[in-house]
Amino acid sequence: KTKITDWLEAKGIGKRAINYKLRDWLFSRQRYWGEPFPIVWRDGKHEALPESDLPLVPPVMDDFKPTGTAEPPLAKLTDWIRYSDTATRETNTMPQWAGSCWYYLRYIDPKNSGRFVGEAAERYWMGAKDEGGRRKDEPANGAELSSLKSTPGGVDLYVGGTEHAVLHLLYARFWHKVLFDLGHVSTPEPFQKLVNQGLILGEDGQKMSKSRGNVVNPDIVIEQYGADALRCYEMFMGPLEQTKPWSMAGVEGVYRFLARVWRLVMEEQQDGSWALSPLVQDVEPTGAQLRVIHATIKKVTEDIEAMAFNTAISQMMIFVNAFVNAPARPVSALRVLLQLLNPFAPHITEELWEWLGTKDEGGRRKDEPTDGAELSSFIPHPSSLSFRFWPVWDEKFLIEDEVEIPIQVNGKLRDKIVVKKDATAAEIEQFALAAPKLQEHLAGKVVRKVIVVPGKLVNIVV
Repeated sequence: KTKITDWLEAKGIGKRAINYKLRDWLFSRQRYWGEPFPIVWRDGKHEALPESDLPLVPPVMDDFKPTGTAEPPLAKLTDWIRYSDTATRETNTMPQWAGSCWYYLRYIDPKNSGRFVGEAAERYWMGAKDEGGRRKDEPANGAELSSLKSTPGGVDLYVGGTEHAVLHLLYARFWHKVLFDLGHVSTPEPFQKLVNQGLILGEDGQKMSKSRGNVVNPDIVIEQYGADALRCYEMFMGPLEQTKPWSMAGVEGVYRFLARVWRLVMEEQQDGSWALSPLVQDVEPTGAQLRVIHATIKKVTEDIEAMAFNTAISQMMIFVNAFVNAPARPVSALRVLLQLLNPFAPHITEELWEWLGTKDEGGRRKDEPTDGAELSSFIPHPSSLSFRFWPVWDEKFLIEDEVEIPIQVNGKLRDKIVVKKDATAAEIEQFALAAPKLQEHLAGKVVRKVIVVPGKLVNIVV
């Protein structure tokens, strides 16, 4: 191709050129409910509307159905089309989405009637930052700011499907760059980070389509399982970026998990009502429970930052498993779980949060009758999870100071023991020989040898 172009240029019969192609993005599919072009035609040439005529809003139409011809719906408004004796309006509209190409700028300054965004507001929200994360106009405690990075603007995260790469993302960047070249915005790029979420397929593994009959109606899922189950399942399906098929069995699995969370706090009464479980107590968590609590805080926090929502939910499932059979369920631990789960399942967690904070020790609401007995406050706290600070983990609780060691008798697993990590071989042997489940396998037999691999294994030869 290069050689052919060189030859054509050498012969003077052609020249090298770069062609750009933008996808139509529905401009050819005319509707009434789109942004009219602020253009008029005069003597076969187009010109922009004067600024005094802006903004141009769609005119009111009673009949906005397609014309049946190549003309768009606005062509029916002959009086509106006639701009003056010598000029007519453009009747094509932009496809609604055109406004979304710069809506992030309008959000910054939505009430500005003189400009699409004020200069000061745009510089504050969209301006570049220094290496310390400060904006140009922010104080740096007297220290001189380092040279600014050539980073994009103020939209921290853009999440869209792969189809956005040639649709909204492409056009939004195109519009922003035009505005930058014209000096109306301070950054050449609007978005700092892009994440493409994967496509959710139908249960048959194919792209959802009405013609295939495999479209999942979220309203039906919410009616059967609740909004929390739907939200959690969408995030639990797999990595955000991967394409994955829908599964109603998966929805049921997440629904059961949320039911376990409910029963972790609540207990069903004989009359079918629910009350706070007597196992929920104001006690300190054990060492093992503290490790689970802080490991969960760390895992969920880091996974949310990495948008690894599926593994965050998996860790909360581990938390529930660790506490469901506990003889006492510390209220402080359950509150942490509800805080971590709240972004995923806001409805059930807010309800349980209220139960944990506005009930007396008998499990009654504050406004329920108590035969004249005065109600005590059950560990009061702010009324909503929305007002709580995100929990923070402590690394000291993540240090594993105990280890589980399997015990074998003649090479067959018979029991497991938990010992300190720094336990000596003699101490491990002593604990192993005293293990209750081992006694029936040692009864009437002579222990000939005990092989101890510290931290790994105990094998008793009889």
